[in-house]
Amino acid sequence: MCGRWLGLALLLAAGCAAGQTVAKGWDHFYNLEYREAIQVFEQALAASPQAPENHNYLAQAILYQELYRLGALESELLTGNDHFTRTEKLRPDAAEEARFRASVSKAMDLAQARLGADPNDPDALYALGSSYALRTNYEFLVQKAWRQAVRDGSEARKRHNRVVKLNPQHYDARLSQGVYDYVIGSLPWHARLLSFLSGHSGDKNRGIETILLVAGKGARNRVDAQVMLAVIYRREKQPAWAIRVLDPLIAAYPRNYLFRLEKAHMYSDLGKKQEAVECLREVERLALSGNAAYARIPLEKVYYELGNVQFWYNELDAALENLRRVTQRPNPGLHTGALAWMRQGQILDLTGQRAEAQEAYRRAIQFAPRTAAAAECRRYLSSPYKRKA
Repeated sequence: MCGRWLGLALLLAAGCAAGQTVAKGWDHFYNLEYREAIQVFEQALAASPQAPENHNYLAQAILYQELYRLGALESELLTGNDHFTRTEKLRPDAAEEARFRASVSKAMDLAQARLGADPNDPDALYALGSSYALRTNYEFLVQKAWRQAVRDGSEARKRHNRVVKLNPQHYDARLSQGVYDYVIGSLPWHARLLSFLSGHSGDKNRGIETILLVAGKGARNRVDAQVMLAVIYRREKQPAWAIRVLDPLIAAYPRNYLFRLEKAHMYSDLGKKQEAVECLREVERLALSGNAAYARIPLEKVYYELGNVQFWYNELDAALENLRRVTQRPNPGLHTGALAWMRQGQILDLTGQRAEAQEAYRRAIQFAPRTAAAAECRRYLSSPYKRKA
C-alpha cells in the first residue's frame, strides 16, 4: 500500500517517502486518518509545487481514502482466489476520482519534464514509476481494468528497474518489482496471458523474496513491504508468519484497527479461537475507552468479526447476537452490512428457521445489491445454506 491497507492492500507499490516535511502525513496515513494525511500533503505541495512526489503523495492519500470509504481495504476482499479477476467495479466519488487523476497526471508531467533534461535523474524516474504504480492500483482495485493495469504496472516496473540499475542499493525501488512479480505470478493462467503483453510473466516466489528484502532493508517503503507481506502470508495460508509481521505494525500504528482485526483473522485461521476473540475484544475496549484517538473505530466491524469467528466455531447463538448488533447500528458499511445479513441468514438456515433465513438474505440483497454477498444470497433464496463437511 504505500499504506494500503491490508487491507489493507496494495497491488503495486507506489512508494512513500517519510521525509521530515511529510512524516506526520504518513503517520496519519498508516493510522487510517486519511483526511489529516491529505491536509499535510496539501501543505507540502503548497510549499513545493514542482516536486512530482508531492503530487503522488496527495493522489495516494485520496485514492486510499476512497478505498477505505468503499470497504475495499479489508484483506478478505484482497486474498480470495478470485480477487484478481473479480469484475465488480467500485464506485468512487466522482470529484475525488477527478482529483486523484489530476494529481497523478501532474506528477507524471513534472517527472517527465525533469527526465527530458536528465534521462538518468533517479528521483524523477522513481517518481514517474510511482505515478504509474498509483494508476495500476486504481485500475486493479477500482476499475477492474486488467489489461491497462498490466500495462501501467509494467511501466512502473521499468522505471524502478532503471533506478535500481543506477543505484543497486535503492531497495525502495525494488518493491514495485517484487509486488509486480507476485501479483502477475498469482494470476490464474488465463488471466496471466495478459502479462505477456508487457513481456514479463511474473514469478510469485521471486516476488516474495524481493518484498522480504525491502521489508528488511528499505527506507521509504519498508512499512509498505511489511504490510504487503502480511497480505501475502494470509493469501498463502501462513497465518503464523502474518502475525509476526502484524505485531510490530500494531505497535507502530496503534490507531490502525484493521491491523488488529487482521491479527484476529490469523489466530482464527490457526484454530486459536480464544486469542482471536481477545484481539477483537481489545479493539472493542479501545473504541469504547473514551480516548479520542480510537473514537473512529467502527464498532459494527468489530461485532461482525466477533460474530464471524463464532459462526465458524459453531457458536451460533452468540454469533447471531453479534451479527444483529451490526445490522441494528445506524450506518454499517456497505460490505459489512451485507455480510452481516448473509451470515444471519446462514445461521437461521442451519437452525431450521428457513423463512427467517430467506428474509435475512433479502435484506442483504436490498442493503447492497451489487456486492458479492448479495450474489451469494440470491442462491440461498432457492437453496438453503449448508455448512460444508
